Amino acid sequence: MSERLATTAEAVLGRAALASLQPHKLGKVKASEGLMLEVSGLPLAVGTGIGIDLPGGGTVVGEVVGFRDQRCLVLPFAADARLATGAAVRPKGDSNDVACGPQLLGRIIDANGDPLDGGAPVRATMRWPLGGKPANPLTRGRVTRSFDVGVRAINALLTIGEGQRVAIVAGSGVGKSVLMGQMMAGADCDVIVVGLIGERSREVSDFVETRLPLHVRRKSVVVAVPGDHAPVLRLRAARRATAIAEAFRAEGRRVLLLIDSLTRVAHAQREIGLALGEPPTMKGYPPSVFGLIPALVERAGIDRTSGGSITAFYTVLADGGDVEDPVVDAARAIVDGHIILARSMAEQGVFPAIDLSRSLSRTMADCVSPEQRSAAARFRRMWSLYEENRDLMLMGAYVAGSDAEIDEAIARHAEQRLFITQAAEAMIPLATSIHDLQQGYSACPTQ
Repeated sequence: MSERLATTAEAVLGRAALASLQPHKLGKVKASEGLMLEVSGLPLAVGTGIGIDLPGGGTVVGEVVGFRDQRCLVLPFAADARLATGAAVRPKGDSNDVACGPQLLGRIIDANGDPLDGGAPVRATMRWPLGGKPANPLTRGRVTRSFDVGVRAINALLTIGEGQRVAIVAGSGVGKSVLMGQMMAGADCDVIVVGLIGERSREVSDFVETRLPLHVRRKSVVVAVPGDHAPVLRLRAARRATAIAEAFRAEGRRVLLLIDSLTRVAHAQREIGLALGEPPTMKGYPPSVFGLIPALVERAGIDRTSGGSITAFYTVLADGGDVEDPVVDAARAIVDGHIILARSMAEQGVFPAIDLSRSLSRTMADCVSPEQRSAAARFRRMWSLYEENRDLMLMGAYVAGSDAEIDEAIARHAEQRLFITQAAEAMIPLATSIHDLQQGYSACPTQ
């Protein structure tokens, strides 16, 4: 009987290679609650990609993010997809591998690696895990070499080391994106990887058109996901950008990684965590958010094996200027330094609006000469003295001659503001920044 059926099937299908055809498991959509779908009959691992059939034809893609009562919990990538109960669900294979390699240079892609720039699909030959590869902490190198970012205030007073992780903390509209563009144009590196996560679509196109001149774009990879996309896509975009940077580092490249913004990544994880039933904590953030931040940031650094490095900057949005926000606090605890942008300075026309009194580079002491360290300490002390006594001066309570250091701080404050101020299109190399600093402050005693 079975031979007769095989013969009939072979005749109908025109002698197709029936032995190569394998059955495919299908699941069904059983429930939908908020962002989450419950799928039965399809036991898949977390991170597996799936396709869901739409009633009118077509497919919406999603990802397995958890389990509940023998059912898979799925987040669809299209939040507005018109799904129906009982819709067929098909596995699409492991979605945790990222295409990497030099073919990505000059391209703008989305969270799934598809081109956004109108170019051909990326045919990268190298693959890298989306979540990175486990690393021995002893394979991470020390941060001992200065990294030129082309911004005088940072180069001279908050010197960044190659392989350092830095948080740029600011409220909205204080100049984070402009500062990122300056660093991209002035950075001394082999590859630049930018993750634009959760921003407005207009800002994404504006960033690409105004912050990516041709000489920068040739060595850059941009991963962009606007804020109106599903949270799982925003989270995947940050991980994809980091994975691409890791792959270039494994080839021995010096990589600059910019993630804008880490706060939007945390918001995406908050939406996913709450949908999965996690308990909310401070400001509604579930515990998984505070595990995500170090897991993402710790992937940057120096690789002793390949000699490559990832120097990473993460912008962090301080809502309402609150630098004690839980995400800000968690980021500052794990990075190697933080640059705080003050709205008060931006309102006075000082750009980049860096608040020197509250900004810090933890690796600067290992990357600079004693002469620069002494000059920077003197500069920062004078800046802080002026800020501490500003109210007294405004009220007329301070009398000139009462303190020689305060008198010097007052006399040189305008000069210091000019030193920090830099036009958006200006690039000031590391050597020039250090020379300018030491020329004005090297004769001062070491603090």
